[in-house]
Amino acid sequence: MVTQPGRGLYGQAVEELGRRIVRGDYPPGSVVDPVRFETELGVSKTVVREALRVLAAKGLLESRQKRGTTIRPRADWNLLDSDLLRWQGSSAPTDGFLEDLAEVRALVEPAGARLAAARRTASDLAAMRQALDAMAAAGTDADAMVEADLAFHRALLDAAHNELLSRMEVVIEAGLRVRDRIVHGARHFSDSIPVHQELLAAVEAGDPDAAVAAVGSLLAQASHDLAAVQAGEDPDDVATDPLPEEAH
Repeated sequence: MVTQPGRGLYGQAVEELGRRIVRGDYPPGSVVDPVRFETELGVSKTVVREALRVLAAKGLLESRQKRGTTIRPRADWNLLDSDLLRWQGSSAPTDGFLEDLAEVRALVEPAGARLAAARRTASDLAAMRQALDAMAAAGTDADAMVEADLAFHRALLDAAHNELLSRMEVVIEAGLRVRDRIVHGARHFSDSIPVHQELLAAVEAGDPDAAVAAVGSLLAQASHDLAAVQAGEDPDDVATDPLPEEAH
């Protein structure tokens, strides 16, 4: 059983079974065998039952009398659930999943940046500066860079002061984690700090158009770096394609 630091047996069971389902180990409609899971995971019947209950609440499972518990089709999954997003990105994310995440970022982050430029407070700017400082201090520490990058983008959405938009943070975080894990994990990537600095400066100046333009540059760079690493190329040797007009 995969060990998840800081999680009990129940949490570990949810993690392991959730990952298996999301990566397609069990086809839709297949019947779940709780006894098999008890043996494979080395946990009690109670732990498995509670784990299956949580996964059912996420739309992964369905229980019916006389039929038992079955795997639900992907169309029924709660795809915006933070755990599902993390599970999809933590194994071997498909090109389709990566494209979906990139498209959502291209829709959400420019809107967030525009609102942030109009609504940011002193504390919002302080949070963005702190995250940017952490990015600069991370150097070649991939894990530290990922966490600092996430903190910056969370602060940006929070600065928009729109509760519904802030809820999209879970999707943005999933997209950033997957992209950063691939790019920063390769330990060779373009320096994104200058573009983040441009974005912070635009938000601080209260310039919505400049903020949107900076996000566009940031997303284009992110896409360029990911494509280069996946192709086994040096990101600095590949020209950055401009972001499609509708994303600016």
